[in-house]
Amino acid sequence: MKKALLVWMVMGASFLVHYDTYAQEEQESADVYLEEYTDEFQENFFEALKQKGIQNYDRAVGLFLKCKQLEPDNSVVDYELAKAYMLDKKYVQAQEYAIEALLSEPTDYWYLDNLLTILEKQGSPVETIKQKIPYGNKKLQQNMAVSLFKMKKYGEASKVLDDIENSQLKSELNRKINDSLQQDRKPEIAPVVESETDLDDPVAKLKAGMEQLIAASEFKKLLSDSQEALDAYPLQPYFYYAYGTALNNTGNPNKGIEVLESGLDYLLDDEGLKNKIYKQLSEGYSKIGDTQKANEYLNKINSGL
Repeated sequence: MKKALLVWMVMGASFLVHYDTYAQEEQESADVYLEEYTDEFQENFFEALKQKGIQNYDRAVGLFLKCKQLEPDNSVVDYELAKAYMLDKKYVQAQEYAIEALLSEPTDYWYLDNLLTILEKQGSPVETIKQKIPYGNKKLQQNMAVSLFKMKKYGEASKVLDDIENSQLKSELNRKINDSLQQDRKPEIAPVVESETDLDDPVAKLKAGMEQLIAASEFKKLLSDSQEALDAYPLQPYFYYAYGTALNNTGNPNKGIEVLESGLDYLLDDEGLKNKIYKQLSEGYSKIGDTQKANEYLNKINSGL
């Protein structure tokens, strides 16, 4: 519950950095969701996000630590502390808080992905933190294999897969790792080209349903459906697009951007889907006030699409 509420706070703080008037409107709409947080917590959290956004990392860390004192068990604060320390190149502290966040929610893909990014910055393998996290959690292992594959750490991803029971995900990921190693190029996720009317294909059925939800602007339903689909099919770039679109349109463009950019790592030849992702990234960056990045992605869209 509290993690979901803080999503609104992240959104509001990002707006404050660039567009004060719009941020005020968004804050007013979010107030009803923040009743259980003290004014002191909200003030410090918003300001911390603002300071992180302008690269004042020391100040951001200090404010997040105040939030930590007020909400010691809040995993979102731990996650943000880890990110702020990482941006400030203080990797030991970053790793500490990244692990703490993951211990709170072991199945959260983004908490784990953040921890693995911090390990990569230090040049440390996964083995160095296995004893500090609930590595036996099957969902955590799946998330780790997918994240390592995305980072092109094929050897480490294969080692993690060895610990996972046989499944469709394991078979598919092993195949993609082997293909990538043999071809010595960026891992390619073949675009899904099945007809949306193929009722025997679960992926095609999910895609067809989500296309209808997007067309109808039913983004709350899309949010839950796409999150479940991404959990079941973490190698399908379309579901990153759908989930990111839903996040963009339900008040969490920061998370939407993170999801959409991850989706690009699994995409190669599907130009139509690539441009859809670029469009959503442009909209997401516009919503947080980063017009430079918004225009950058807008310019990447092929003129004919």
